[in-house]
Amino acid sequence: MMIRVPSPAKLNLFLHITGRRENGYHELQSIFQLIDLYDWLEFEPSADDAIQIEGLASVDLQQNLIYRAIQLLKPYAQTPCGLKIRLEKNIPMGAGLGGGSSNAATTLIVINQLWQCGLNVEQLADLGVKLGADVPIFVHGKNAWAEGIGEHLTFIDLDQKKFIVLKPDCFISTQLLFSQKALTRDTKSTKFCAYQQTPSDFGNNFEPLARSLYPEVDEAMQYLDQLTGTGACVFIEVTDNLNIEDILANAPCKAYLVNSLQESPLVRFKV
Repeated sequence: MMIRVPSPAKLNLFLHITGRRENGYHELQSIFQLIDLYDWLEFEPSADDAIQIEGLASVDLQQNLIYRAIQLLKPYAQTPCGLKIRLEKNIPMGAGLGGGSSNAATTLIVINQLWQCGLNVEQLADLGVKLGADVPIFVHGKNAWAEGIGEHLTFIDLDQKKFIVLKPDCFISTQLLFSQKALTRDTKSTKFCAYQQTPSDFGNNFEPLARSLYPEVDEAMQYLDQLTGTGACVFIEVTDNLNIEDILANAPCKAYLVNSLQESPLVRFKV
């Protein structure tokens, strides 16, 4: 039996840093919008106990979020088995699109059922926080208003939209951005209703830093207008006055045309 499942990306429609905890973690507010740009994961049970992962050779196995997600589920497994896992990578790395977190969440969802771990969605999301603050949104598979370090989620309905996403040819270090003294860390807390009224007032606190540290991001942002997350990707909502074909054809870097998702395909996944 081979299981093949999608692993969706996300956009941060805005990202504000509202404070910093004593442990160094940053408090934030954001909106997670799922999009139909997918990695694909294939899970094939094997007779031995080995865990094999193909498709991400650039990441050490012990640091691979797919492997780490599996290790978190081992104590709960009722029918454990070995696994051959193949990753088809379409979501660019270091892009702010949540590819690694999504892969981890997909693994938690699939292996929870395959190994009959018996965990519910909330329990899986709690495990996911150990892997990264973005993992719970992909476990729940719903668009959300996010607070805390990104793990406190209020699920919201968002209008169906298209976006053009650009991926500059650079890899942004999240750690580097968070360490910058110039990072705005005291943006005033707000509410979803305020965003609904004037979304243009909401931006990304990392934008000026990303533009100054990475010329490729600055070039892309002169072409489009909004940074996503703490990665390199910039995006724009498609409106009637945009010439999509012209924008895609003349983009200064890799360009994607994507659709928003109301929910992840994994919400209804069954082995």
